Amino acid sequence: MMSSYSFEKNLPQTDMHVICVHAEKKDSALSELLKGLIERHEFKAEEGDILLHQTPEQTTLLLGVGNPKMTYDFEKIGASVFKNTEKWKEGKISVTIPEVDNAKGLAAVMSGLALRDWRFDELKTKTKKPVKIHDYILVTEKTMAAKEAYAEFDAMVKGNHATREVVSLPPNMIYPESYAKRVKKDLEPLGVKVTLVDEKKLKELGCHAILAVGAGSEKESYLVILEYNKGKSDQAPLVFVGKGVTFDTGGISIKPSANMDDMKHDMAGSGAVYGLFKTLALRKAKVNVVGVLALVENMPSGAAYRPADVITSYSGQTIEVLNTDAEGRVILADALWYAQEHFNPQLVIDLATLTGAMSVALGHEFAGLFSNDEELSSQLIEASNLVEEKLWRMPLHKAFDKDIDSKVADVQNTGTGRGAGSSTAAHFLKRFVKDDMKWAHLDIAGVAWDKKGRDLFEKGATGFGVRLLNRFVEQVFEQ
Repeated sequence: MMSSYSFEKNLPQTDMHVICVHAEKKDSALSELLKGLIERHEFKAEEGDILLHQTPEQTTLLLGVGNPKMTYDFEKIGASVFKNTEKWKEGKISVTIPEVDNAKGLAAVMSGLALRDWRFDELKTKTKKPVKIHDYILVTEKTMAAKEAYAEFDAMVKGNHATREVVSLPPNMIYPESYAKRVKKDLEPLGVKVTLVDEKKLKELGCHAILAVGAGSEKESYLVILEYNKGKSDQAPLVFVGKGVTFDTGGISIKPSANMDDMKHDMAGSGAVYGLFKTLALRKAKVNVVGVLALVENMPSGAAYRPADVITSYSGQTIEVLNTDAEGRVILADALWYAQEHFNPQLVIDLATLTGAMSVALGHEFAGLFSNDEELSSQLIEASNLVEEKLWRMPLHKAFDKDIDSKVADVQNTGTGRGAGSSTAAHFLKRFVKDDMKWAHLDIAGVAWDKKGRDLFEKGATGFGVRLLNRFVEQVFEQ
């Protein structure tokens, strides 16, 4: 985030004044001059419509915003303001939304501005484009209320940006040890206890699944445990588990070279958990939460695990490896069991860029939701719809579970055919969830990185999961 954001009661003198105009209210609260412009240019104020009016004193931009109703609609307004002003000359830009005095809606507009105001170009030197810095001033009579409402949005923005940052960094900069230390340095000052479990301790614990996946790399594997306890002392924690494969070659079952560079994003599930904890800590959420990040690098070498290997996981269950490129579920097996054994949570939610099959099924519009609990599924879907980080419920079925039965071990890490790849992967994870545990698995393979860009972000890392899970925690556990 580069620009500054503030709320003021009176309209200041600025270089540009953006007026967000409702389609249904385009004739109200505007000057006669602007009403005349609207009529003359047949400006309908539909979402995305713009009309520019310049005088020697000031530039006025009319921005059509349709008929906003939800919080997300207001965030889109803010993002649209940014997109239409980011290349304007540096200086102050005032923003007004006539007829809107909802403090939370106004705060959401500022949130959309800030979410969109992020880019990853810190590694460029000669070709780095100059960034214009603006002071955005949202004008409202409810200045104090809007500021207070924005505090929680600001925490979410910072968490989302933290996720985008780590997902965007190259694998020579973000690898298990550097990533673990980065999380510790960032979160501990915010009141999050961060414990780094290195390979020596993983061996003592018996987390052989994590160790097997990371065996081919020179980089040491880690479990990173996050603990934030601001809820009631007798409240069992919520647990969030994230897949953190900082680079995935596929191992011995090596991937094709085309697009292998995309595999720096294979740690986006852990990135979402990291960003969620930053959000919760910054806004001082009144909950008890635990995060478990499983961090490895999956590389081919003489020490790498092989197809046909049998691994004894932390749970004691044995895993037959049929494909070393189905590694995310293997490390999550240990991480899920660790979370349940050590923290006795009331529920567990894991996030992972787990299967290419998920992208085939749902494209880049939805993440897949698999769960053993109807209420939890409904709560997550409701939260997802409110923030437009959309989930689609996917099936768990005994036929898919049977497909991962191994002839030589307790479970095999892939199904026997190409069908239902995301569901068989989810069933593999389910084998490491205790029978009485509420659990949801979010396969975010298609939504963690976007090659086109959307309302709230440019192309690249999306930070998917931070806004969704923050809203879920807030709605279900903080009301």
